[in-house]
Amino acid sequence: MTTRPAFDPRPSMQLVLVACLPGLLALFWQYGWGSVLQLLVAVSVALLCEALVRRQPGQAVTAEASLFNLPLLGEGSALVSATLLALALPPYSPWWLTASACAFALLFGKALFGGFGQNPFNPAMLGYALVLVAFPAHLNQWPTPGQHPGLSESLQQVLGLGGGLVDGWSQATALDSLKHNDRLTIDELFASHSAFGGFGGRGAEWVNLAFLLGGLFLLQRKVIRWHAPVGLLAGLFIASLLCWNGSGSDSNGSPLFHLLSGATMLGAFFIATEPVSGAASDRGRLLFGVGAGLLVYVIRTWSGYADGMTFAILLMNLLVPTLDRYAPRSQEAQP
Repeated sequence: MTTRPAFDPRPSMQLVLVACLPGLLALFWQYGWGSVLQLLVAVSVALLCEALVRRQPGQAVTAEASLFNLPLLGEGSALVSATLLALALPPYSPWWLTASACAFALLFGKALFGGFGQNPFNPAMLGYALVLVAFPAHLNQWPTPGQHPGLSESLQQVLGLGGGLVDGWSQATALDSLKHNDRLTIDELFASHSAFGGFGGRGAEWVNLAFLLGGLFLLQRKVIRWHAPVGLLAGLFIASLLCWNGSGSDSNGSPLFHLLSGATMLGAFFIATEPVSGAASDRGRLLFGVGAGLLVYVIRTWSGYADGMTFAILLMNLLVPTLDRYAPRSQEAQP
């Protein structure tokens, strides 16, 4: 059985939060205040969940063992999971959906298994999967880039107050539109459909590039290793290249389209690299990433879900014991 070395996660958690800033700024630029409000809701729920868990016997945390010397933040994993979940959800999801996803992620995805370092599944993706299955309509609607509402209207939408936003503020994503397309060519979709940008999803292109920038920062600071993100991007690229059938109406999209749409870069650099639920060895991480990338393409193309990142990560989490067994850390050079 492969054992994982003990380590202090706090500096890494802080750097992950810093690396999320480009993605948050890109979301704000493209979609307005929604993601900021989602982040406030998710972090508030994370603090409440941490307070609830740490009130139980044996769960007390001293100030010296806490992030930023705030005991309620603990080692920081809850804050990171809440942040990633908030950034993954559509910006104007109702507050109760975000709160439900975050509470489920932290209580059932982490605390139920014994807390930090014990979770077999990625907590953020477990929370996302819950609301994706239970409330799929809310997860398929994103605001039109550049036509986002002001702060007051954003609050109304997120909190469910007043009359909400004007008609036409949201639309199906490029991945969802491509999945249900049966008559327009790819060129016609990009020319006529507002969900499509220059190469991928409109708005999502910039958001993916921003998360790529944050991911490169994590690689440069040696917070993450390259194996899982490169494996995921390579798996998705190869699958989409082999199955790409041109620009006809039955096309599944080009490799560049898949790399710059949906949650590709967020999943590759921030989700697939989660150290606890991922593989322990470099070889295992690479296989984890390749498998996740292949599954993302399969789910996007042939399932009922537009973006397969959530289920791809969770399915690969199930295979981690097998990856650790056949690609153990002892076979590789230690970092």
